[in-house]
Amino acid sequence: MPAHADLDPLDRKILKELQEDAGQSLDDIARKVGSSKTPVWNRIRKMRDQGVIGRQTVILDPDSLGLEACFFVLIRTAEHDPDWQDRFLASVRARPEVLEAHRLAGDIDYILKVRVANARAYDAFYQALIRDVKIHNVTALLSMEEIKSTTILSV
Repeated sequence: MPAHADLDPLDRKILKELQEDAGQSLDDIARKVGSSKTPVWNRIRKMRDQGVIGRQTVILDPDSLGLEACFFVLIRTAEHDPDWQDRFLASVRARPEVLEAHRLAGDIDYILKVRVANARAYDAFYQALIRDVKIHNVTALLSMEEIKSTTILSV
């Protein structure tokens, strides 16, 4: 995929509709973007082939599933060798509680977004993580309220 996909206004309208509700019918998308079904389908297929559109999924409500606690976990490590990093990344990727993981510039090396039922479940996650890899410092921040959460990108 090129650094920036070459998208025209119709492509952008299609992407906006798909981000709002990827489950809507092709007929509905075509009507909303002012086109017909076949060109819309061809554009969607092309954007998938280019990597603009990734996998499709559904967004679940964590509270409804009993996953009421969201922690942001700040990790500092004194280890920077490839073996440590491989073990750390494997551990993080294997943990279903980790929704996001980012390597950062600055004083904090990594930040994780972790969704669990409660503080006890977070502690179980934490204990498993430090069994897998040596970590210099961990700070867990409990989100008191989710103010905004979206997967919609500005296109």
